[in-house]
Amino acid sequence: MDILAIIGFIVIIYYLVYMILPWFLDCNLYLAFHEKFGKPITSLREKVVWITGASSGIGEHLAYVLAEAGCKLVLSARREAELEKVKSNCLQKNANLKSSDIEVIVLDICDTSSHEQAFNHIITKFGKLDILVNNAGRSQRAKWEDIELAVDKDMFDLNVFSQIALSRLVAKYFVQVGTGHFVITSSVAGIIATSFSATYCATKSALHAYFNSFTIEKVDKNIPVTIVCPGPIHTNFLKEAYTEKFGQKYEENVVEHSTNKVTAARCATLMGIAIANKLSEVWISKPLVLQLVYLQTYCPNVGNWIKKKLGPRFLQRLRDDKQTLKQEE
Repeated sequence: MDILAIIGFIVIIYYLVYMILPWFLDCNLYLAFHEKFGKPITSLREKVVWITGASSGIGEHLAYVLAEAGCKLVLSARREAELEKVKSNCLQKNANLKSSDIEVIVLDICDTSSHEQAFNHIITKFGKLDILVNNAGRSQRAKWEDIELAVDKDMFDLNVFSQIALSRLVAKYFVQVGTGHFVITSSVAGIIATSFSATYCATKSALHAYFNSFTIEKVDKNIPVTIVCPGPIHTNFLKEAYTEKFGQKYEENVVEHSTNKVTAARCATLMGIAIANKLSEVWISKPLVLQLVYLQTYCPNVGNWIKKKLGPRFLQRLRDDKQTLKQEE
């Protein structure tokens, strides 16, 4: 067998692996490998981790995962009562943690003037900050042409600009002490746009651009960035989701079981593994969405063709398990 035949055989095997294995996984291959062979989440023990958007959903469950690993936590969101519940649950997860190991800071992430005070409080309390998890944000359900510009501006303020403002403050500290770690809760919608969430997709794509640029600038620094891209996750995200109208919420509870969605607990566990191993970008989703992301990333022409054939209605049902918006014929 000549060298070209060997190379061709290797290429075929490589693509077969990426076509077949994701059908049996709930995350990309790189993350799946590190779940089995990489550092355990317990390697993060004693790290001080600040989680924004920690009162519910992925942020809440990530707090539980990191509490079990022995991390010291800072939990931030607007709802103090919900944060206190999360703190109480964290202490039950790990009897070795003391109440003083978990700090609740009520924070409106969009109030950028409050960021410095919150950050200084953390440094005074714990003496350091090791990891910032930018998890705050809201989703959206709306038709592209009906979205008010005020909605675009408000979503970018919450999902992007507020997080960038906080991260720039923390980045200066990370550069000063010579170490740190940013974790960004993005979405597969930031990689492969989906229907009826135009602004949401745009905000998540913006986060990729911002933090990929940071990574390039700090390539010689010990400040890794982990961008986590969940697909459909079983949380109550639609209740707070934006619509096309400014100031309006979608106001729909999502409580039913779904076979197309990864549980928030499982997503948080995979997220913990990604953080422990300082992975740059990870995808977390059930197989069908995972395959679409692989196609869009590595075979964009094929991915675009398949998306057109599937159509917006199918993609919407794949995401929400039902038609959450009526589409004009």
